[in-house]
Amino acid sequence: MDALVTGEPSAESTNRPLAASGAQANGRRLAAGAGALGAHGSGADVGSLERDVPLATKDVAISVGARRLVSGLTVSFAPREFVAVLGRNGCGKTLTLHTLAGLRKPDAGVVLLDGTAVDQLDRRAVARRLGLLAQDLDDGFVTTAMETVLIGRHPHLKFWQWESADDGELARKALAAMDLGDFAGRRTDTMSGGEQRRVAIAALLAQAPGVYLLDEPTNHLDPHHQLAVLELFRELARNGSTVIATLHDPTLAARFADRALLLFGDGRWSMGAASEAIAAESLSSLYLTPMIEVRQDGRRIFVPA
Repeated sequence: MDALVTGEPSAESTNRPLAASGAQANGRRLAAGAGALGAHGSGADVGSLERDVPLATKDVAISVGARRLVSGLTVSFAPREFVAVLGRNGCGKTLTLHTLAGLRKPDAGVVLLDGTAVDQLDRRAVARRLGLLAQDLDDGFVTTAMETVLIGRHPHLKFWQWESADDGELARKALAAMDLGDFAGRRTDTMSGGEQRRVAIAALLAQAPGVYLLDEPTNHLDPHHQLAVLELFRELARNGSTVIATLHDPTLAARFADRALLLFGDGRWSMGAASEAIAAESLSSLYLTPMIEVRQDGRRIFVPA
């Protein structure tokens, strides 16, 4: 993963190149829970669009109305990597994840899941390989935590098939991984926003896809659980999964991601190793505000100047 990748410019602007170098990983907490929930995939050449790359895009364009948000997105996402997606509000981060998930068609180009155009695949087949954590939970139905998490097992069940004892065990492990081991019978309307968020993450873990698309996974979480959740997905990536997460905090992105995809919201995009792509200069350009980097105990911290 040492090649520079940048997006095609829009009519109004040009790319800002980002150097790329080796990847880094740092996942520790909840490793046992992550390992128990499964690992997928094997090594792959990030620069290719071959079948052994679980998720890739070729010349993808994403627009809202007449506004082109992303142009010519040609990237591939490898097993065993965590990719952070960064950008300002309204730059297309959520729409990019939804496009990768096959929930909306790109304006141009193609998204490939295991080498096949995602819009040509049965949705159940897609859900067995790819899971999406939505930005916010919008569910008017009151259920228990266990019932919610078991929904994650539905892609693996036949029509009218009930969940098995094994499905229940996977759901319990997922709740335990989210520090919710005693929440199985709790109603969702009695939970805080952070607890509901962790239940939603547990449902995704129970789904056990090979590719995880996370839209702001730290929403509603306190600092302790923000780190715990990102460390869990970092460990899943180390064990073979592909993790792609939109984040608003570049400090967390620099800490957990191998690579970073920067979306500028005007068609431009850049992708490179997190150690190089996430830097004060590139972030200042990305967020349209001066950013500075501070070093503390070997970590990189980014704050507005």
